[in-house]
Amino acid sequence: MKAYRHIFFDLDHTLWDFEQNANETLHTLFERHNFARYGTFTAEQFIRVYSDINHALWRLYQSNKISQQQLRDVRFVRALSKLGVPEAEIPVGISAEFTSILPLKSAVFPFTHDVLTYLKPKYRLHLITNGFNDIQSLKLASSNLTPYFEEVITSEHSGHLKPDPRMFAHALERTGATAAESLMVGDNLECDVLGAYNAGIDQVYFNPAKRRHFTETTHEISCLSELKNIL
Repeated sequence: MKAYRHIFFDLDHTLWDFEQNANETLHTLFERHNFARYGTFTAEQFIRVYSDINHALWRLYQSNKISQQQLRDVRFVRALSKLGVPEAEIPVGISAEFTSILPLKSAVFPFTHDVLTYLKPKYRLHLITNGFNDIQSLKLASSNLTPYFEEVITSEHSGHLKPDPRMFAHALERTGATAAESLMVGDNLECDVLGAYNAGIDQVYFNPAKRRHFTETTHEISCLSELKNIL
């Protein structure tokens, strides 16, 4: 077994359950703004349409085709317009509301705390995320994840987005790690797995849905508890 010293984790969709936390937040916004009054869409339809648009915008953001502010400015406008809400009636501050409520949610994937407690005495643990600086620390605090990690490396800190190898190089430099002694754990085949591979770092693909793919990975797991078999 290879001797790792530094374990890098992605945050959203890997440890912090973004989908559950986002869905709870969107339900809150649906009720707060009484979108049911339109009678043309349900909370579930609102969540589905918003999620599809948000994912598409995130792909553009990760490809450096739009800015963080553009992503935040347009996602609710596009979703609610698609659902038939007149543009003049779209709440002006709804994106800021979402951003303020979401990071206070605390749902994490099963075995997150158990596995991190197991790993903490044995390895140096870090986060490397494309998430925004202003909410990642709140997510960590709300879900009681802060004490596990030495360094939290965001794309804004590094000036680059995963899968750019320069972000991984920045993470190695900041933590004093080498690629050979490091392992990246994440749910995204492009950003986490291929990004780490191109930086010379071994990878663990977290695939809880057991999606079929044809990408070679160093390791693959469907439950975080399986990390104990690797580390």
